[in-house]
Amino acid sequence: MSIMIKNLHLFDCTEIKLFLETNKDFSFEITEKKEKYDLIKEVWFGSKYWRLNRADKRTIIDYLMFLTGYKRSQMMALLKKAKEGRLIVGNYNRHSFANIYTSRDIALLAKTDELHECPNSKATQSVLKREYEKFGKPEYERLAKISSSHIYNLRKTHLYGFEYGGLNYTKTTAGTGANIGERSKPNPEGKPGFIRIDSVHQGDFEGEKGVYHINSVDEVTQWEIIGAVEKISEAYMIPLLQEMINQYPFTVIEFHADNGSEYINHQVARMLNKLIIRLTKSRPRRCNDNALVEGKNGAVIRKHMGRMHIPGHYAEMINGFYTEHFNYYLNYHRSCGYPTETIISEHGKTKRVYNSYMPPYEKLKSLDNAEQFLKEEISFEELNKRAYKMSDNEAAKEMQIAKDELFKIFKRKENI
Repeated sequence: MSIMIKNLHLFDCTEIKLFLETNKDFSFEITEKKEKYDLIKEVWFGSKYWRLNRADKRTIIDYLMFLTGYKRSQMMALLKKAKEGRLIVGNYNRHSFANIYTSRDIALLAKTDELHECPNSKATQSVLKREYEKFGKPEYERLAKISSSHIYNLRKTHLYGFEYGGLNYTKTTAGTGANIGERSKPNPEGKPGFIRIDSVHQGDFEGEKGVYHINSVDEVTQWEIIGAVEKISEAYMIPLLQEMINQYPFTVIEFHADNGSEYINHQVARMLNKLIIRLTKSRPRRCNDNALVEGKNGAVIRKHMGRMHIPGHYAEMINGFYTEHFNYYLNYHRSCGYPTETIISEHGKTKRVYNSYMPPYEKLKSLDNAEQFLKEEISFEELNKRAYKMSDNEAAKEMQIAKDELFKIFKRKENI
């Protein structure tokens, strides 16, 4: 039910009380602010509000609240303005800050996160900065200056629209009874060549074993080489480990594993001994001894390869993808975090602060007298050509295309 405002110009308190009493279920709404203000002013002057006693004033207030929908505190403020002659509708221009980052910038951020499987904000910040400064991409000019915290703000916008992957881990068979390898935590003292290694199993399905990913990471530079085998046995593991060691551009000094029997055995020890590489294994009750590579298992392998079952007979195909595309992307174009300082609390707890983000290749080049660590047949001139032949996003896109082709084969043949 609606009534014209002109029919509601009641100024006598007796009539107003009768109106309120007989229209308890009456629904009325004035939508325009100017109409509300005009009604308040007319009732104010028509009822001679300033001459009324307290009870009648309360009646007028209830009446105006009923018609306008204002709360009591709002109505008291408006009546005060009416008394002072200031009850007018002004022109209000809401102040708003100019958007620094456009929809195109947000789309570039989302594409970058999609290509790199959404790393943390500081790693993403490093990629965006390198796209503009290192590879001369003008479209990244604004994003090159973005703060790591504001990246999370843009990720919450409806334009961003990116979904994240999950993480999963599998355990390895314990080999604690083997008297092979030295129980020791790697201590590289700032030198590359101290490798940590671990296995990631792609799960079983109806009694069929999945592929095994072999993940290795350098302690200092975080140079990462990944391979894949069909089975954890000497026939598969020894050739792959030799191939992975050969892919490192620097000399491998130490090979550190947990107590999994695929590494702590006489065959691996014999192979490493021929290459003059020290074999160490994690100490009991020291869960952080191999934490670096275990973190990479989730942040890299599970993020890119997922958790669904992939039959072991695809190991050779996956290993080819790793060798030709993935390892190149990881080491030359994926930014990693490096601790810049260590804080020790009053309780003796150690906390590392990660403010430096760059690809492992840039970290390798930043080491003092870095040339001394390279293998004899490798030079930085040769590695630079490989590193800068494409930008980070271009390398990520090429890797993603190759990965999509790989998974299309899996789906076509296995219907997964």
